[in-house]
Amino acid sequence: MSALVVGLASPDHTSQKVWGLVGAAGYACAALVAARSSTPWAHTPAVVAVTGAAAIPLLYLSVIGRAQMEVGVVERAADLLFSTGTPYNPAPHAVRDFNPYLPGMALFGIPHLLFGDSPFASARVWFLVGFLAAVAGAVRVLTRGGGLVAGPSGTARGATAGLTGALWLIACPVVALPLSIGGVDPPVIGLLCLALALTQRGHAGRAGLVVGVAAVLKWTAWPAIPVIVAVLAVRGGKRAAFRCAAAATGLAALAITPAVLVDTSAFYQNVVLYPLGLGPTASSAQSPLLGHLIVLLFPHGKAVTTALIALSAVGVGASLLVRPPRSTVAAADRLALGLLLAIALSPATRIGYAIYPIVLIAWPRFTARLSADRHATPHPASEPPHHRRTVASRLCTVTPATVGPLPPHRPPAGLDARRRPHREHHETGARHSVGTDDSHWGHAFADAVGCFPKGCEVTRSTSSVPNPSTDSQPGKSAPLADGRR
Repeated sequence: MSALVVGLASPDHTSQKVWGLVGAAGYACAALVAARSSTPWAHTPAVVAVTGAAAIPLLYLSVIGRAQMEVGVVERAADLLFSTGTPYNPAPHAVRDFNPYLPGMALFGIPHLLFGDSPFASARVWFLVGFLAAVAGAVRVLTRGGGLVAGPSGTARGATAGLTGALWLIACPVVALPLSIGGVDPPVIGLLCLALALTQRGHAGRAGLVVGVAAVLKWTAWPAIPVIVAVLAVRGGKRAAFRCAAAATGLAALAITPAVLVDTSAFYQNVVLYPLGLGPTASSAQSPLLGHLIVLLFPHGKAVTTALIALSAVGVGASLLVRPPRSTVAAADRLALGLLLAIALSPATRIGYAIYPIVLIAWPRFTARLSADRHATPHPASEPPHHRRTVASRLCTVTPATVGPLPPHRPPAGLDARRRPHREHHETGARHSVGTDDSHWGHAFADAVGCFPKGCEVTRSTSSVPNPSTDSQPGKSAPLADGRR
């Protein structure tokens, strides 16, 4: 529905109108496929949605040579960078003369500088490549290594789940639209997703480098630095937070400072005044959000919006000190809140910036689930079903009794033969020891989880408490007092 609205509301002969009409058909086909699927958020509807809402519009617009204005801005910035040493026009007048992005964004225009008007040299294609590379890196960070849930064929399902999630992310209208028409925001949000994934895995230095690369592209990535540093300070300590902050700010300063020194006036006009709507030329971003309405309805509206943005930044920054986020999901929510306030209050903004809060709210929740699945206990396909012990059965195994054991539960005669392999596994599997003082607790807990009806025997013992590190591995048994297993 959103694609159809964009297609009908956009002016004729614009890339937005083409995407809206073609994308609406793609989403309709994906909805039909999803209706016939028994699995929610399945892989096949995601493929259909990506094909109809992103791939086909991108190919069609590339063939007819129609793109968003940002594509030409970035390609000219690369030409200026190699000819004058700075990607900024020193005397901009028209909207197309301004480059409101940071110096790193000009790198996406280098292929066009080298290969000309070839369709694969367009900056739009390399925006897509940068976004896909960052998202693929985030999925790999969260799924690589052991501990993945194995399917019947022994192959890992984590990578498949990550691919499906990435496809649904691409199919989201706020992502598919800029990917098709050549928006500059997808590679930035992709790098932020990768930085959050590295933060979730505890790689402070790498997270700092990635968020530093994003901060070299556009101002919208800068609020992510204090947020990621705050969550790393809680989860990894001051050293991890310092490594991340040093890597991010050092890389950003190293890339931005030369452009500032070459022509400070050009940098200030293009990157500071124009995006805030404070320059002599009005920005093309004129969505009717709160900041734009304040400028239209109130005297000195630009000063008011600038003050409101500063106050919101101070408020979000204070919240990081008073109540820092303790997880990447909470950090992404805090970052989404800060960016949402900045987008709504900016005098020069567009609704397309909604890609930031929407992706920051949805994607980290999916990756948190993906990372949790990664630590699930694997069961090899060759392992017999009666050897796959549950948590309850591992808690309720037999130990050598030093005090009289409890009488074992006797199942009905007809069930004894079927349960004998499972009971024999308990008698030869992992062994737990429950201290004498904890015997009543052990019996009550075992009864609560329902072990006694399954034939588990819990005995009193004077040995030490169970060893979680040994107990967490199926098929291994804890050592007895004489060192045997």
